Amino acid sequence: MPARRIAPERLIAALNAQRQALGQGAWAGGGLDPRVLGRACVEAVLAALDAGAQPRADAMRAAVTYLLDLLSTDAPGRAVEVRVPPYAAVQCIAGPRHTRGTPPNVVETDPVTWVRLALGRLSWAQAREAGRVSASGPRADLSEHLPLLRGTTSASALLD
Repeated sequence: MPARRIAPERLIAALNAQRQALGQGAWAGGGLDPRVLGRACVEAVLAALDAGAQPRADAMRAAVTYLLDLLSTDAPGRAVEVRVPPYAAVQCIAGPRHTRGTPPNVVETDPVTWVRLALGRLSWAQAREAGRVSASGPRADLSEHLPLLRGTTSASALLD
């Protein structure tokens, strides 16, 4: 199950609303490539978190969806379901897949924790110790797949 796709026009609107909330101008990256827009939303959400602000829900949804898509691309399969309510869920990691009911391998976390995990701002072990991630099943360990964007220490480092 891929994460829900967000229309490029909605991505731009979410990105610009988050940038405006940060006191920044409209995004000037151009184009409608959802991957570029998703990455820009991650940058804007990270900037909000770094500033101690609550990211806008639409920008957070876009960032979470983009990062879950990266995970499912980097670790294809259907053995583990990763849930970030209320925004999205994906199935990933090779292995036995489930077809009905609750999957045997489930990871669930909140959006802020997911963004921090995906960007390497929080380790898998730290998140588990703090109770910020629920992981059940023998394959429900994402530590070898995180962070998704390596070497990211600041929001400005996200854009190539």
